[in-house]
Amino acid sequence: MRWGAAAAGLLTVVAGLGLRTAATGVVAKYGGDALYTVLVYVLVVMVAPRIRPGRAAVAALLVSWGVEFFQLTGLPARWSAESTAARLVLGSTFNVPDLLWYAAGAGGCWAVHQCLVRGRGRMRSTTGEES
Repeated sequence: MRWGAAAAGLLTVVAGLGLRTAATGVVAKYGGDALYTVLVYVLVVMVAPRIRPGRAAVAALLVSWGVEFFQLTGLPARWSAESTAARLVLGSTFNVPDLLWYAAGAGGCWAVHQCLVRGRGRMRSTTGEES
Protein backbone atom coordinates (compact mmCIF):
# COMPACT_ATOMS: atom_id res chain seq x y z
CA MET A 1 0.00 0.00 0.00
CA ARG A 2 2.86 2.39 0.71
CA TRP A 3 4.26 2.06 -2.81
CA GLY A 4 0.83 2.75 -4.25
CA ALA A 5 0.46 5.78 -1.99
CA ALA A 6 3.92 7.01 -2.97
CA ALA A 7 3.02 6.68 -6.65
CA ALA A 8 -0.26 8.52 -6.02
CA GLY A 9 1.66 11.28 -4.24
CA LEU A 10 4.05 11.67 -7.15
CA LEU A 11 1.14 11.80 -9.60
CA THR A 12 -0.58 14.39 -7.42
CA VAL A 13 2.48 16.64 -7.42
CA VAL A 14 2.80 16.27 -11.20
CA ALA A 15 -0.91 17.05 -11.61
CA GLY A 16 -0.58 20.12 -9.40
CA LEU A 17 2.40 21.43 -11.33
CA GLY A 18 0.64 20.68 -14.61
CA LEU A 19 -2.46 22.50 -13.43
CA ARG A 20 -0.40 25.55 -12.47
CA THR A 21 1.23 25.49 -15.91
CA ALA A 22 -1.85 24.83 -18.04
CA ALA A 23 -4.63 26.62 -16.16
CA THR A 24 -5.24 30.03 -14.69
CA GLY A 25 -7.78 31.73 -12.47
CA VAL A 26 -10.29 29.74 -10.46
CA VAL A 27 -9.47 26.45 -12.18
CA ALA A 28 -5.84 26.65 -11.08
CA LYS A 29 -6.72 28.05 -7.66
CA TYR A 30 -9.46 25.66 -6.59
CA GLY A 31 -8.05 22.66 -8.44
CA GLY A 32 -4.85 23.28 -6.53
CA ASP A 33 -6.81 23.38 -3.27
CA ALA A 34 -8.38 19.99 -3.97
CA LEU A 35 -5.00 18.54 -4.97
CA TYR A 36 -3.45 19.93 -1.79
CA THR A 37 -5.83 17.79 0.24
CA VAL A 38 -5.23 14.83 -2.06
CA LEU A 39 -1.53 15.07 -1.26
CA VAL A 40 -2.25 15.33 2.48
CA TYR A 41 -4.50 12.26 2.16
CA VAL A 42 -1.72 10.34 0.43
CA LEU A 43 0.73 11.30 3.18
CA VAL A 44 -1.74 10.10 5.82
CA VAL A 45 -2.03 6.73 4.02
CA MET A 46 1.75 6.49 3.74
CA VAL A 47 2.14 7.02 7.48
CA ALA A 48 -0.77 4.72 8.39
CA PRO A 49 -1.25 2.27 5.48
CA ARG A 50 -4.04 0.31 7.18
CA ILE A 51 -6.15 3.39 7.92
CA ARG A 52 -9.77 3.22 6.82
CA PRO A 53 -10.71 5.53 3.95
CA GLY A 54 -13.16 7.55 6.06
CA ARG A 55 -10.60 8.22 8.77
CA ALA A 56 -7.96 9.15 6.22
CA ALA A 57 -10.40 11.58 4.59
CA VAL A 58 -11.26 13.21 7.92
CA ALA A 59 -7.57 13.49 8.86
CA ALA A 60 -6.64 15.05 5.50
CA LEU A 61 -9.57 17.46 5.69
CA LEU A 62 -8.74 18.53 9.25
CA VAL A 63 -5.09 19.16 8.35
CA SER A 64 -6.09 21.18 5.28
CA TRP A 65 -8.66 23.19 7.21
CA GLY A 66 -6.16 23.69 10.03
CA VAL A 67 -3.63 25.16 7.62
CA GLU A 68 -6.32 27.40 6.11
CA PHE A 69 -7.44 28.71 9.50
CA PHE A 70 -3.79 29.18 10.53
CA GLN A 71 -3.61 31.76 7.73
CA LEU A 72 -5.84 34.00 9.85
CA THR A 73 -2.86 34.54 12.19
CA GLY A 74 -0.83 36.30 9.49
CA LEU A 75 2.21 34.12 10.12
CA PRO A 76 1.90 32.09 6.89
CA ALA A 77 1.68 35.33 4.88
CA ARG A 78 4.85 36.61 6.52
CA TRP A 79 6.68 33.32 6.00
CA SER A 80 5.37 32.95 2.43
CA ALA A 81 6.83 36.32 1.50
CA GLU A 82 10.26 34.95 2.40
CA SER A 83 9.99 31.32 1.30
CA THR A 84 8.54 29.55 -1.73
CA ALA A 85 8.31 26.35 0.31
CA ALA A 86 6.24 28.11 2.98
CA ARG A 87 3.98 29.57 0.29
CA LEU A 88 3.40 26.11 -1.24
CA VAL A 89 2.75 24.38 2.08
CA LEU A 90 1.00 27.09 4.11
CA GLY A 91 -0.43 29.51 1.56
CA SER A 92 -0.86 33.09 2.65
CA THR A 93 -4.45 34.33 2.68
CA PHE A 94 -7.55 32.84 4.27
CA ASN A 95 -10.27 32.18 1.71
CA VAL A 96 -13.60 30.59 2.72
CA PRO A 97 -14.21 28.79 -0.63
CA ASP A 98 -10.93 26.94 -0.12
CA LEU A 99 -12.62 25.00 2.69
CA LEU A 100 -15.14 23.55 0.22
CA TRP A 101 -12.46 22.54 -2.27
CA TYR A 102 -10.44 20.81 0.44
CA ALA A 103 -13.60 18.82 1.24
CA ALA A 104 -13.96 17.95 -2.45
CA GLY A 105 -10.39 16.63 -2.51
CA ALA A 106 -10.92 14.57 0.65
CA GLY A 107 -14.22 13.21 -0.68
CA GLY A 108 -12.66 12.21 -3.98
CA CYS A 109 -9.84 10.43 -2.18
CA TRP A 110 -12.30 8.65 0.09
CA ALA A 111 -14.27 7.37 -2.92
CA VAL A 112 -11.20 6.07 -4.76
CA HIS A 113 -9.66 4.54 -1.64
CA GLN A 114 -12.97 2.90 -0.70
CA CYS A 115 -13.20 1.30 -4.16
CA LEU A 116 -9.61 0.04 -3.88
CA VAL A 117 -10.23 -1.46 -0.43
CA ARG A 118 -13.44 -3.17 -1.57
CA GLY A 119 -11.77 -4.43 -4.75
CA ARG A 120 -8.88 -5.88 -2.77
CA GLY A 121 -11.35 -7.58 -0.43
CA ARG A 122 -13.25 -9.11 -3.36
CA MET A 123 -10.01 -10.30 -4.93
CA ARG A 124 -9.00 -12.03 -1.67
CA SER A 125 -12.36 -13.75 -1.36
CA THR A 126 -12.23 -15.10 -4.95
CA THR A 127 -8.65 -16.37 -4.56
CA GLY A 128 -9.33 -17.97 -1.19
CA GLU A 129 -6.92 -15.74 0.74
CA GLU A 130 -7.82 -14.72 4.26
CA SER A 131 -8.72 -11.09 4.83
